Amino acid sequence: MTAAVSLRGVSRHFGSVKALDAVDLEIAEGEFFAMLGPSGSGKTTCLRLIAGFEQPTAGHIEIFGERVEGVPPYRRNVNTVFQDYALFPHMNVLENVAYSLMLKKVPKAERSRTAETALEMVKLGGYGGRRPGQLSGGQRQRVALARAIVNNPRVLLLDEPLGALDLKLRESMQEELKSLQKRLGITFIFVTHDQGEALSMADRVAVFSDGRIRQVGTPEAIYRAPNSPFVADFVGSSNVLPPELVERLTGERRWASLRPEAIRLGNGEGLGGTVVARSYLGPVTRLAIEAAGLRLHAALPSTSALPAEGEQVTILFDRDALHLMESDA
Repeated sequence: MTAAVSLRGVSRHFGSVKALDAVDLEIAEGEFFAMLGPSGSGKTTCLRLIAGFEQPTAGHIEIFGERVEGVPPYRRNVNTVFQDYALFPHMNVLENVAYSLMLKKVPKAERSRTAETALEMVKLGGYGGRRPGQLSGGQRQRVALARAIVNNPRVLLLDEPLGALDLKLRESMQEELKSLQKRLGITFIFVTHDQGEALSMADRVAVFSDGRIRQVGTPEAIYRAPNSPFVADFVGSSNVLPPELVERLTGERRWASLRPEAIRLGNGEGLGGTVVARSYLGPVTRLAIEAAGLRLHAALPSTSALPAEGEQVTILFDRDALHLMESDA
């Protein structure tokens, strides 16, 4: 089966800066794929290369089996949704959505019908006569989505599209994006620095750092079985245990990750420590505990009896909750 998007040894250098460095990646047709990483990790550069806004320094890119180096964005079967929406303020909503159809010289009546259908898909039926300035942030985001899907692209690229929205609206739009992708059945490639967004929305996630992909896998695999201290720390803020301590606990001298929710406090053989901070997070309370020369974090039910700051505790966890990692970077 032909991949929707394929990158082979793709690099993008700006002088001595390697924004993307020898990346290999395959994204399946109909997949909701997330590119996750901190600022400057290479994820947005990767998206821009797929879109055609940048050209690779080395390697090649295929979209549904066709090489696209040198092919301009408007001739690729992809569309992009930007964080700032990029709507035309002087046009109404329907004109914004129908703009690409106008450029293709689609008759006015047909493009109006097609644009209205796209607006209905994003729950904005009847909003065509309004101007972007009359809409909320979430509504403008939906208009940008409608404009991106109106000409039936096979791949939709989304560059941190929810970053400008408040938390409650962002969570609502996450659900709507997933629902829209399932209805359309096309490939979504979503760039984000937000671990929660990537884990909750994507079928698979690629974690970027320093221009390279550190790990690709399902959200559960990335969360529960990170392959390096960087991935463990960045995705879900796991406790990263150094080889010396892991050797003491398991007999194997390797880096390991331990999720905060895997820790419990009690009596018995474990790590002794002192609670140095408490953060109430609703259903759970996050404790910072200094133990074995490290600051470890535990996520415990807020309804349970919890120790105060300065109190001595014993950290316990099941052996299979300790994930031994492949890499030390």
